Amino acid sequence: MVSSGAFNYVNVLDKALDASWTRNSVIANNIANVDTPGFKRQDVKFEEYLLNEVGYTDDLDSEVARADLDNLSAMTYTDYGNVSYRLDGNNVDIDTENAELAKNQIKYYTMLDSTSQEFSRLKTVTRSSS
Repeated sequence: MVSSGAFNYVNVLDKALDASWTRNSVIANNIANVDTPGFKRQDVKFEEYLLNEVGYTDDLDSEVARADLDNLSAMTYTDYGNVSYRLDGNNVDIDTENAELAKNQIKYYTMLDSTSQEFSRLKTVTRSSS
């Protein structure tokens, strides 16, 4: 995390990338335990926290600048609410997990690209001011 106003978007993207990385690990663990009796799938809560920090205004720049990065941490939780149709009590659906993994990977690489673009913009600004 960089403590400068010029890096506000980078800092928020960094938190989102961390959450996505955590989600990837959690989904991989769910897939690895698809045949473990009694295993309950886990998931990551982050998007709600992000929305609370930066999502309720038309002025995204000011919301990102005011975002409390301490409130942008991913939380892993166990999904007990998902109905298990299996007799062994496991509630992991391999098709759902694979779809979630693909979706998460697309999000991760999109955020990585956005972070790279932010650094490119900052690099352009510093070159033009020299």
